[in-house]
Amino acid sequence: MSEHKASPDKPPADSGEPHLIVLTGLSGGGKTVALRALEDLEFYCVDNLPSALLPQLVAALIKGDSGKQHQRIAVGVDVRNRGADFEHMPLVLSELAATGVQVHLIFLDCRDEVLIKRYSESRRRHPLAAPGLSLADAIIEERRLLRPLIAIADKVIDSSELNVHQLRRLVATGYAQATEGLTLMFQSFAFRRGLPLDADFVFDARCLPNPHWKPHLRPLSGKDAPVREFLEGEPVVGEYFSDTAKWLDRWLPRFEQDDRSYLTISIGCTGGRHRSVYLVEKLAAHYRNQRQGVLTFHRELE
Repeated sequence: MSEHKASPDKPPADSGEPHLIVLTGLSGGGKTVALRALEDLEFYCVDNLPSALLPQLVAALIKGDSGKQHQRIAVGVDVRNRGADFEHMPLVLSELAATGVQVHLIFLDCRDEVLIKRYSESRRRHPLAAPGLSLADAIIEERRLLRPLIAIADKVIDSSELNVHQLRRLVATGYAQATEGLTLMFQSFAFRRGLPLDADFVFDARCLPNPHWKPHLRPLSGKDAPVREFLEGEPVVGEYFSDTAKWLDRWLPRFEQDDRSYLTISIGCTGGRHRSVYLVEKLAAHYRNQRQGVLTFHRELE
């Protein structure tokens, strides 16, 4: 992981003032992953918003014109916007900061050869792709268009050596202080693909009934209603969830007293698609009723 600090690298503190995080950077650099991490931290997230509409959006969300006030907002900006947007963005952000909004701009960078490999593997089309223009040339043009934003970025993250989970954790850890208390990451995984190296706690769900052996459930995941209904119909699954939640309830306060800001709880099963995913979603929903800053990550689904 490499990280360049373009200016004082301080995430917004939890001062009660509105927070606006603007996410931008190279296509394929991880903006969608970063935006999802902020969404899990209960930021109100909007992707690909023209700069001219940003003040209106922020004003409407802060004032609660939609019926609910939002003090934490994240907006994604990329080259799908018009080039003039990037030139106007510094002035727009400056004007918002003058109104009392805490503004923070994150730029996601990545080496050209890594971007080319990612596009090759995903077979996605670069947003600037055009007849006669190579992918390498499209990346060069994108860097030129984004120059006004990287010049004013509060934080530049090089995602070249980061996987999806590492990037998500990096963003979540850096901005969890915009929420109160300990941030929890619940992640599912498959034991057959190895233990997550960043887990603080690992729970083994392989002892539970396996939906994989039901042909109609096999192609689904623990997020799907038929799988949830199957597992909720098994009393032992409810007991496993209850015991796990009780254990976490008992020990999470001790980690908070130790000034921990981030904790990863990993739940594994054989394939990482059914039992572990179901339990991660259920535990995350349980703790979201009690605290801010609860994230989920499904290693084998993402």
